[in-house]
Amino acid sequence: MNHAAPHVAGPVHPFTQLLSATRRGARLARLLAVTELRSRGVSRELTERAELVVAELAANAVLHGRVPGRCFRLTLVIDPSAGRLRVEVSDARGDLRPLAFPADTGVDPLSTSGRGLALVAALADHWDCVPHPPSGKTVRADLLGPSPEHIVGDRRPSTAR
Repeated sequence: MNHAAPHVAGPVHPFTQLLSATRRGARLARLLAVTELRSRGVSRELTERAELVVAELAANAVLHGRVPGRCFRLTLVIDPSAGRLRVEVSDARGDLRPLAFPADTGVDPLSTSGRGLALVAALADHWDCVPHPPSGKTVRADLLGPSPEHIVGDRRPSTAR
């Protein structure tokens, strides 16, 4: 007989994966994040927000943080007691750090790029960038659930398709 695992307060072991710094690697980061968060019972709302944040940060790592022959790293840290999910994407280009900017910076409204970090800022409760030794950087985004007890939702499989 299968029993649901008991809810354990405190940090859950992080999920970390190295991925190729390619468009395919960025796509895989998004898919892996969604799969991991669903398997850990993270709420649907938080998973959907995280999916968009991971997609943007992974795309930035590939477009702006790529060093030939180097991978980027995706890390997800779920902290149910704090009601927080932290998304971290590390790349090899510490010399190119993202800048926080206001939404009205004159980005061409018809441009297909230039809005990614504004999207991350809108979806995350906090984001920042820190050095990742020896020469890289890590962009971190914290996403808070509606309340600590709601970060991990119902673990039963969904019957709706």
